[in-house]
Amino acid sequence: MNFTRWSARLPGTQRRAAARTEHPASPERRGENSVPAARAEQLTDDTTFVRAVDELPVREVLDRVPALVALIHGPDHRLAYVNDAYVTAFGVRPLGEPARHALPELRELGLLPLLDQVLRSGKSRTVKSRKAPDGRSYTFTCAPVAKNADGEGGVLVFATDVTDHAEAAERLRASERRQRETAVTLQRSLLPQELEQPDDLRIAATYQPGGTEAAVGGDWYDVITLGGGRTALVIGDVMGRGVRAAAVMGQLRTAVRAYARLDLPPHEILQLLDGLAAEIDANQIATCVYAIHDPNEGRLLYASAGHLPILVRDENGTVQRADEPTGPPLGTGGWMHASGSIPLGPGSTAVLYTDGLVERRDEDLDEGIAALERALAGAMGTPQVICDRLVRTAGVTADHDDDVAVLVLQHPARTGPDGELFRNAALELLGGVEAAPRARAFASGVLTSWRFPPELHDLGVLAASELVANSLQHGTPPMRLRLRRTDRRLIIEVTDGDDHLPRRRRAEAGDESGRGIAIVATIASNWGSRRTPGGGKAVWCEFVLPKA
Repeated sequence: MNFTRWSARLPGTQRRAAARTEHPASPERRGENSVPAARAEQLTDDTTFVRAVDELPVREVLDRVPALVALIHGPDHRLAYVNDAYVTAFGVRPLGEPARHALPELRELGLLPLLDQVLRSGKSRTVKSRKAPDGRSYTFTCAPVAKNADGEGGVLVFATDVTDHAEAAERLRASERRQRETAVTLQRSLLPQELEQPDDLRIAATYQPGGTEAAVGGDWYDVITLGGGRTALVIGDVMGRGVRAAAVMGQLRTAVRAYARLDLPPHEILQLLDGLAAEIDANQIATCVYAIHDPNEGRLLYASAGHLPILVRDENGTVQRADEPTGPPLGTGGWMHASGSIPLGPGSTAVLYTDGLVERRDEDLDEGIAALERALAGAMGTPQVICDRLVRTAGVTADHDDDVAVLVLQHPARTGPDGELFRNAALELLGGVEAAPRARAFASGVLTSWRFPPELHDLGVLAASELVANSLQHGTPPMRLRLRRTDRRLIIEVTDGDDHLPRRRRAEAGDESGRGIAIVATIASNWGSRRTPGGGKAVWCEFVLPKA
């Protein structure tokens, strides 16, 4: 092929040639301080010059460019030309041979089908940053060439070395991967390593980090046993991504566990968290649901700070969505949260989750929640089985664009021998001098019927007597004594109408009172007190049952 005839087609060539013809520049007309034309380069003396670029044939121009250039022609892509840079990179290539033999590097890079597309369509194609056999990265552009005298079209392959850019991009990706791995490690280390398993509930949870580089967020969950058979369940989502969101999540989760020990109603816990979230980072907000399960009530008492509603499936398979109240997210301030409740009786299953499970960019959020309701209605088995099925049904995969946290709890319906291990007994106390003897007699009869060993029987009667005596002295009617056993512990609880919480104190030798709570704290495995929603308080203690 004659490349020289292409030189006149270079952009601006004819215009610049005409200008030189009309206005020749003689040496006499140049001033002493003038600068020679940029296209001319003086070699040995004032009369010898190299031709300007636009005077060179195309072959000489292509031989001088640092990019790799190859020209092929015909339907079988026979090699017509390679420049010096191409030879330096890949070695001498035989002219006239088909590209699949003459240019094996293009075959290994998968560019031969691209040559067919360019030749057939007459349009240029580009593939970015392909790593060649020589270890360097190139961006290849394949451009169509006009047909020659024989009527055969061609393709000009132009490869630019982008190794530095590719290596910089890979270093950036590696840095992002390390940051993501750090965030995932921090996130997982701040989540519960092992969930607490209450006596009356079966619980499972899962956390799935997002698959994109920046999708690791601040989702968290927790299970906290409050004592007296009650359990707190928490799930939340810190807005944002990366290590910062995970760190804020860790602080909030620690604070929730600390506040839970106060045994406050859910809305009061959220009020405390709201103030703390603003102190941690005024620009960071989080959604959260805090719920308390009391097996004696058969309900889930909850408060929500901008979080998605709890879903509960009852023993008949009907799924119910928790209603309002829902307040704004934590960290916004200026809002009084309120508590609500939803039934959670024996045979029920509840699901707490974050938005990554139900939110999709191409559909409404309510549609995602409705799909989760349908999935929960048909999900059977253990909490872990249900948890995995809900995640799978929602289409959450390793490359999901958001992190996901799911907490599933079941209140089993126990019957038969298993039901014998979970018993309740209660006595209304009207006050008066006969209340304490009645309480002791009632506790003794119940513990005997439950076939407790003598030592545990006597300790239980003593604890019931002391708690009733404390309520008679410091509380107000109505009063109630409740005994509850599970497969792991005996729980004794006394409620009354006074909201003053007792505290353990040291009684002096001459004091006639002040030793009741100290005695209970000494003989019991655990004890505590809380204010009840309708006013008043409950004081309780627990005894761990001996293993069979």
